[in-house]
Amino acid sequence: MGAFFYFRCMQLFYCPEILEDSYYLNSEESKHCIKVLRKNEGDLINLIDGIGSFYEVRITIASQKKVHFEIVKSWKEEARNYKLHIAIAPTKNNDRLEWFLEKATEIGIDEITPIICHHSERKVVKEERLNKIIISATKQSLKSKIPILHPAISLKQLVLVNHTNNCLIAHCEDNEKTSLQTVVTKNTLILIGPEGDFSTTEIDLALANSFTPITLGNSRLRTETAGLVACHTIALQHEKI
Repeated sequence: MGAFFYFRCMQLFYCPEILEDSYYLNSEESKHCIKVLRKNEGDLINLIDGIGSFYEVRITIASQKKVHFEIVKSWKEEARNYKLHIAIAPTKNNDRLEWFLEKATEIGIDEITPIICHHSERKVVKEERLNKIIISATKQSLKSKIPILHPAISLKQLVLVNHTNNCLIAHCEDNEKTSLQTVVTKNTLILIGPEGDFSTTEIDLALANSFTPITLGNSRLRTETAGLVACHTIALQHEKI
C-alpha cells in the first residue's frame, strides 16, 4: 500500500538531457521544482527521460535557472503490448485537438500525425504548444514514454507511404465497413478525418492503398471524439488479450 500511494502521488519532471549524461533540469522545470514546489538541496525528486525510464534523483544544486542532481536509482516502465498511431485532421477549434492529445496520451498512444484533408478547416498546427500538452499529460498520467507528434502532412502523403502496420480509415460514407474491435492488431494506424469527413477521392485513395474502412459505432462523432473512441477501444481490446 505504501509503495502504491507513493507512486500515485509522485511528481514527475521531464529531463531528456539525462540521455546525454547531463544531470540538470531545464529552466522551465527548474523554476517549477524550486519556486512552485519549494524543493531544496538534498531533496529527492523523480524524472522521466521521455523514452521509457523513470529516475529517482537527489538535488545537488537548487537553482531556479538550472537544478543539478545525482541519480539515486532508475527503472523501466512496463511496456504496453501494442503500438498505436492515430493520424487526425486538426479541428477548427484548437481546444478540441488539444483535448484529444491530452486524453489520448493519458490512455496510451505512441504516435500522432496531424493530417491536412480536402475538407480541413485548419491547415496549420502549433507543434510547440501541442508538444507541451503531450509532455504535461505524460507526466500527469505517470508515464515515462512521451508520444511522438509528427509534423502535419497531407492525407495523400501519409497514405502513399509504405506502412508496416495495420492501416485503418474511419469515415462516414454509407459503405461497407468493419467494426474496429474486430480488426485490432499489435501495430495499428488509424485515420480520423475532419468535421466534414474525408472526401470520396481521399477514401478511394486510402482503400486503393490497403487501408481497411472501419466504423466506430452508430453515432456520428466529432473529430476529436472519434480519435479518443478509437484510442480507448484499442486500449480496451488489448487488455483482453
